[in-house]
Amino acid sequence: MHDDELEPAQRLITDLYQTGVDALIVQDMGILELDIPPIELHASTQCDIRTVEKAKFLSDVGFTQIVLARELNLEQIRAIHQATDATIEFFIHGALCVAYSGQCYISHAQTGRSANRGDCSQACRLPYTLKDDQGRVVSYEKHLLSMKDNDQTANLGALIDAGVRSFKIEGRYKDMSYVKNITAHYRQMLDAIIEERGDLARASSGRTEHFFVPSTEKTFHRGSTDYFVNARKGDIGAFDSPKFIGLPVGEVVKVAKDHLDVAVTEPLANGDGLNVLIKREVVGFRANTVEKTGENQYRVWPNEMPADLHKIRPHHPLNRNLDHNWQQALTKTSSERRVAVDIELGGWQEQLILTLTSEEGVSITHTLDGQFDEANNAEKAMNNLKDGLAKLGQTLYYARDVQINLPGALFVPNSLLNQFRREAADMLDAARLASYQRGSRKPVADPAPVYPQTHLSFLANVYNQKAREFYHRYGVQLIDAAYEAHEEKGEVPVMITKHCLRFAFNLCPKQAKGNIKSWKATPMQLVNGDEVLTLKFDCRPCEMHVIGKIKNHILKMPLPGSVVASVSPDELLKTLPKRKG
Repeated sequence: MHDDELEPAQRLITDLYQTGVDALIVQDMGILELDIPPIELHASTQCDIRTVEKAKFLSDVGFTQIVLARELNLEQIRAIHQATDATIEFFIHGALCVAYSGQCYISHAQTGRSANRGDCSQACRLPYTLKDDQGRVVSYEKHLLSMKDNDQTANLGALIDAGVRSFKIEGRYKDMSYVKNITAHYRQMLDAIIEERGDLARASSGRTEHFFVPSTEKTFHRGSTDYFVNARKGDIGAFDSPKFIGLPVGEVVKVAKDHLDVAVTEPLANGDGLNVLIKREVVGFRANTVEKTGENQYRVWPNEMPADLHKIRPHHPLNRNLDHNWQQALTKTSSERRVAVDIELGGWQEQLILTLTSEEGVSITHTLDGQFDEANNAEKAMNNLKDGLAKLGQTLYYARDVQINLPGALFVPNSLLNQFRREAADMLDAARLASYQRGSRKPVADPAPVYPQTHLSFLANVYNQKAREFYHRYGVQLIDAAYEAHEEKGEVPVMITKHCLRFAFNLCPKQAKGNIKSWKATPMQLVNGDEVLTLKFDCRPCEMHVIGKIKNHILKMPLPGSVVASVSPDELLKTLPKRKG
């Protein structure tokens, strides 16, 4: 944040705390120097937490939970967990930033839009040509910085064993169906693991029932990778397209002027989103109308016929990236979460005593005075009492156990019993809310920690005076300004990434057979139009540095977040003195 944003941020944090917000996810350490309420602090993935030393420091200065870098493997995660008492959070699904989070400046360098301020222009999704140090083309017009999507489904148990206790799903710009689908998928996966293991329990209350079958392949993704959790792999990139292709559904048999005939493996529906790949680019269309013409045969009239469809030959593969019927099912009630309660009815003929105890152990007791006589049909009366007390359909609860401890089978009118039960459920709501204890900010460790470095480059993203004061407080002596301060005018790493194009194209010296010393990881180039970026390779940590330079016109722009940047050009003109005469 810019200095001009600190005071409004302080007011906002106070308002959020008073509203009941549980925690703040923080990247800018200047926040810790502000006069804010004792709200729990979580360290964002933008803090670039890759080492034990940094994780321990953040825990010691007051962070309760830390979101680790996506690039870490299981052993690195385990080492951090063992060295700190902070809760470990880790990304398990969604889009992957190719750069280390917090270490990407290419968007700001090229467009003035800062990824560190949540305004990334996604230069990583553009097509690039890769050239070697001799100018020879290695790869032409591919999306070489575009990663497949993160999918840790197969690694959930291993991540739990490594110490992860909070699982993060990337969801920026995602729609409702994506959120429902992916959260349902991981809820079911985690529930299955918890059921198998006696050493685990849910951090939250209740159980969720889903009314659809989740499928990670049916909502937006660019293919799947588990990234570096187990080992470096060569197929982590979505080089052909950054778009969602979907699942294979058949092939195109014939293309006519306003329709196409297709052979499919699954039924199609009006509104389906279909696509084909033509010269490595996705050509998509919406099926306005579909008509079944035979067994596994359909005629499809697109809402708008793409011209490129006429270029394809018969038997061209067809994909579906929007299943209309499946999506429609998600617009309805697709899940329900309920909290278990144990119910006990006791008392005597002049007073009934109803006790509800939630699965967290919160208990309330409600009484009902009256004259309740013995029922003529004891068995029926007991069943009515049990059934009536278990009717919790309009509440957050479900009856896990119902016990009737009365001196006999008493008759209680249904209307009276229903009101009695509803009042008790409302009382339990209030008691559970009252019992909730919001977390608070951890105190700084004593003795105070020392930051692992004494000199911070622009990569530390220090953009305001409060952040400088924070780092000085913990032993840092020399602090360079953040990239957004426009003090780095020459060529610098505008992106640092674990993704290595030498490795992806089998040009890594570590992959070479024979005399490895004769191999050198010489620089390469990425070219997109007039934009030329230099690639340098740091082989010891297996990192690729994308070298670039901030554009001159961006240097002339107001600093992001400054008061000047928030004023329109017309308003600025009004501040100029008027000419006389």
